[in-house]
Amino acid sequence: MFNKAAPIIWRAARSRNAIMKTMTDDLQALSPLDGRYARETDSLRGHFSEFAFIRQRVRTEIAYLISLSRDAKLIRPFTAAELDLLGALSNDFSIGDARQIKDIEQATRHDVKAIENFLSARLTPTSLADAVSRLHFALTSEDVNNLAQVIALRDARDQIILPALAKILDQLAAFVRKHKSTPMLARTHGQAAVPTTFGKELAVFHSRLTKQFAALKAHRFEAKLTGAAGNFNAAQSAAPQADWLAFSENFIRSFGLEPNLITTQILPYDNWVEYFNTLHLINSILLDLAQDMWRYTSDGYLKLRVVKNEVGSSTMPQKVNPIDFENAEGNLGIANSLFEGYARKLPISRLQRDLSDSTVRRTFGVALGHTLVAYASLARGLERVEADAAAMRSELEAHWEVVAEGAQSILRAAGVLQAYEQLKSLTRGKDITKESFKEWIDGLQAEETVKEKLRSLSPLSYLGLAEKIAERAVMKKI
Repeated sequence: MFNKAAPIIWRAARSRNAIMKTMTDDLQALSPLDGRYARETDSLRGHFSEFAFIRQRVRTEIAYLISLSRDAKLIRPFTAAELDLLGALSNDFSIGDARQIKDIEQATRHDVKAIENFLSARLTPTSLADAVSRLHFALTSEDVNNLAQVIALRDARDQIILPALAKILDQLAAFVRKHKSTPMLARTHGQAAVPTTFGKELAVFHSRLTKQFAALKAHRFEAKLTGAAGNFNAAQSAAPQADWLAFSENFIRSFGLEPNLITTQILPYDNWVEYFNTLHLINSILLDLAQDMWRYTSDGYLKLRVVKNEVGSSTMPQKVNPIDFENAEGNLGIANSLFEGYARKLPISRLQRDLSDSTVRRTFGVALGHTLVAYASLARGLERVEADAAAMRSELEAHWEVVAEGAQSILRAAGVLQAYEQLKSLTRGKDITKESFKEWIDGLQAEETVKEKLRSLSPLSYLGLAEKIAERAVMKKI
């Protein structure tokens, strides 16, 4: 009997195939990280793509097989040629190999078992056929998965995240050095406050970031290899002669990681969450910076460099907008929402493990992708702005009331009573000019030496130790 639905099903299948063929086209990407921001996030694909995850698990399984032979003595010694074969299988792992594993997974519906079957098929026709039974020996999938993912986190940090942060720190340091003495009106509660320098204010961000950069760099990642419930049950029953605690510890350390031997089926993710929390704090500091740079631009303290052929508005041709700082702010917020989600989710697992963490962990590349987009945008924004020292000076000159703090402190030091109240009466809620301030000084009942100190005050020079503080902030190397 003719099936009327068949053409529809066929057309649907053809449509799905067409979509799959165009997935590499960034205009077809579901996520902006693989579309609009593909260039900024390309470096992360080598660590967090599906291919990268499969490849690292293959490499982990091969390293484990070699370690069973070399360290645990549970397999005969491998020949040099056999080690070369395993090395080639690990180092030359290709997209085609990964597709084979995905095809196997369609049948197994288990990604790690598919990897084991793939390796078994590759090794069975070789002299290593007698070692095939020891593939994935006494392991649980999580032993392989957690190692692969934490290596990705560690390597992405070292190769991508830290260099991107270092660039921003270098840019800030350059601003600090150039503008350590550039006077600027500070604002507290959004209102005119005592003067500062532009360089010193950016020095605060530089100092905060430097501390967290060091913490991020120093973080030691943990991993586990302890079996299905964390007790080495299978390993101990099959090979009680081996020291599995020492083996696990040494195997994990061979990857430059810290072993955690006290686990359930899964690694307690506290250590990973500590890393994400540091990134969350760094991103919060940078979000603070992005908002301040946006405000300084809005206030006219910063000038945006005009780039030929760029457009600031579809209708207002005069516009040059601080879009890089805005883009950074948005992406930092998305990244931090994911980091917050990890902190809520990953430390919690039902009994010895449930699978709800697995899908969450596959989003690590997304959180780091939005982080990296934000860092690139912020760096681009810093490249495109320059301080307008004249505008800063002009606004300071319009706010002589900001030296009231210094004036009342000078009077207090001279023993003048009600000094604060006198300055409050003079300045609070009022616009004070240079002339009106000098006139007030002339009318004071005070010694001439005190008046001279008061006359030396100026919004442009009442800067305290701002310059020295700025210099101190950029003395240390990151």
